[in-house]
Amino acid sequence: MTLHPFVATMLATQKEAGAPALSDATPAQARALVEAGRAAIGPGPEMARSREVAVPTRGGSLTARLHVPHGDVTGLVVYLHGGGWVVGTVDDYDTLGRELAHRSRCAVLLPDYRLAPEHPFPSGLEDTEDVLTWVGGEAEFSGLPLVVAGDSAGANLATVAVRRLRGQVTPALQVLVYPVTDGARDTESYRDCAEGLGLGARDMAWFFDHYAPARDHLSPDVAPLRAGDLAGLPPTAVVTAEYDVLRSEGEAYAERLRAAGVDVTSKRYPGVTHGFLRLHNHLDVARDAVADIADAITTAVAAATPLTEETA
Repeated sequence: MTLHPFVATMLATQKEAGAPALSDATPAQARALVEAGRAAIGPGPEMARSREVAVPTRGGSLTARLHVPHGDVTGLVVYLHGGGWVVGTVDDYDTLGRELAHRSRCAVLLPDYRLAPEHPFPSGLEDTEDVLTWVGGEAEFSGLPLVVAGDSAGANLATVAVRRLRGQVTPALQVLVYPVTDGARDTESYRDCAEGLGLGARDMAWFFDHYAPARDHLSPDVAPLRAGDLAGLPPTAVVTAEYDVLRSEGEAYAERLRAAGVDVTSKRYPGVTHGFLRLHNHLDVARDAVADIADAITTAVAAATPLTEETA
């Protein structure tokens, strides 16, 4: 399939404007570039409550944003934002967090994990682990099925943390949106989508080099596709984009999980590029993907909720 007309127009506009690649910038400049595009995403649904919470971690207190939708709350989604471990904030994902909370009827927690290069690997991973263990002990979330989700580098942190916490934290579902799963960067999609489609191969090399030393790029805690044992991980929904350097490794990770006996659903969304999910206010394919993710969360949460007199 060719590029979706909305995506093609967006890329052409960026090219005409001379928008620089993230890999041509410093981390501070790259963060400013991402922040500059935040307003164009648009607003999300109103919540019953939204607030900042402090999460104790081994690196100090971490701030996370909690969105609680109207009505009965059925579960908790911990969503790890994307940004190559270097850029991105909870503000950049506030609209998506609200939309997922509204559609899934789950509370959504957006952790502001530490970013590289100021806090390189394993800082963000440790923050993710500490958030997941913390929510398990919080009375506010007691009895709520847990869903661990994220996109891009956030999906990487999510699935690595879930694997490392096997036996301690038991999510009802993990949702991995165009996840980073390998550090080799030599797949078919890396060759086909190397440049001109937003996130390029050079950008990914820039992210990896800021996140971790080269000796760790193929470590299972950076490249979960290379983990020896994936058995026992929770049911998983994998989302990939047709025109994305990360497409091949995301789909390969889904196959590895299936081979390990994990219940996996995987869907490639046509005509779109990396990062498309946050465009759900503007792009029909993104709206479909958000609806699919919310449906998967709703189904998993319902299956994990014990029957009571009220729910029977």
